[in-house]
Amino acid sequence: MDSKANFEYLKYLSESSDPKAILHELMTAYGKDVWNYAYSMTRKRDQADDITQEVFIKVYRNLYTFRCESSVKTWLLAITRNMTLDYLRSAFYRKVTLVDFLTSFGEQAADSQPEKEVVERMAINEMWEMVLKLPVKYREVLILYAHHQLSMKEIAEVLGVSEGTVKSRLFHARNKISRMKEDWNLGSDGQ
Repeated sequence: MDSKANFEYLKYLSESSDPKAILHELMTAYGKDVWNYAYSMTRKRDQADDITQEVFIKVYRNLYTFRCESSVKTWLLAITRNMTLDYLRSAFYRKVTLVDFLTSFGEQAADSQPEKEVVERMAINEMWEMVLKLPVKYREVLILYAHHQLSMKEIAEVLGVSEGTVKSRLFHARNKISRMKEDWNLGSDGQ
């Protein structure tokens, strides 16, 4: 969508003068994208749920501040990124992560369930596993490009970096994924 189409879209939505209806429309159209992006950065479903909820609360409060300088999707993903980074920096997140780690470590030591582990591994796509292992700066650029299909310019807007930086990170992300695939293939051939 170009800026004019974005403006027309929000104008159309705002003609109902019901901010709840506008929010519902945005959540329906972009809720999955926001959640997936939050999850890709946190790797935790409950945190992605919380962040998604917070993103749409913020959007609801600031609905009429959208300036149409980017697409609605780019605007929402930029808000998601900023809220996720704030969340990851918070003391609460660090405490929850430590508690989760200690709890899961204790559970694994006390009660290992091989069947459960096999089912979980089968449920997770091999490629997503590799993507989620990437450092955040490579992971997010790859997800914004491949999953959310944003342009280099839009990714640069979301991340607040230059298009050259986006291209460089994307190049390095692809190389890292290629190396992971090679390592994985070598490991599975040797078994």
